[in-house]
Amino acid sequence: MAYLLRIQLPDRPGALGAVASALGTVGADILSVDVIERSPGCAIDDLVLELPPDRLADSLVSAANTVPGVRVESIRPYAGQIDPHRELELLNSLAAMPEEPLRVLADGVARIFRGGWALVLDAPADGQAKVLAAGGGAPEVLSMPAPWWPPSPARVLDPDNDWAPSDWARLETELAVAPLGDAALLVGRPALRWLPAEMLRLQHLAAIAATVTG
Repeated sequence: MAYLLRIQLPDRPGALGAVASALGTVGADILSVDVIERSPGCAIDDLVLELPPDRLADSLVSAANTVPGVRVESIRPYAGQIDPHRELELLNSLAAMPEEPLRVLADGVARIFRGGWALVLDAPADGQAKVLAAGGGAPEVLSMPAPWWPPSPARVLDPDNDWAPSDWARLETELAVAPLGDAALLVGRPALRWLPAEMLRLQHLAAIAATVTG
């Protein structure tokens, strides 16, 4: 089974290698590594790992924690694409499929940011924002309240507020919103907090996508 492991580790040579060695002792196979954020003295990485069926996910956490200075932020099952789906690939897809750009955008954003889902929302009328497109495992809704409008600046939203369905908070959904021209891009993912570097990427991607999709 595949898992997404987010770790904070010292930003020094050999730290990631030490983590890889520790994970190898429990039979984990590292499929991909993404550096999500780097700050003085530390880095935050996302690792997608394959674990033998006879091993528990807790063994990954225990193994990573044996490396000095390493802290596991979160772990969850991962059913997404193993090969990273990058921003330029998504923009190329938008240009190649002009007949349905918003759906392509929602699907692509859910993959890039390892989100559970993504929604493109129109500007609200009478407090309700119409869903223009959905991607990933998006909730099947035609509209939703948007008391947080406008979507600018790009930011994290609180799923515990009354406007959000109760199961979003129950599933520990982490929400982020970014402006998409006059519309909004709302992204949700379970138990994986949004980092400032990711919010900046989301904002820049949405701004460029808005010019491509019109």
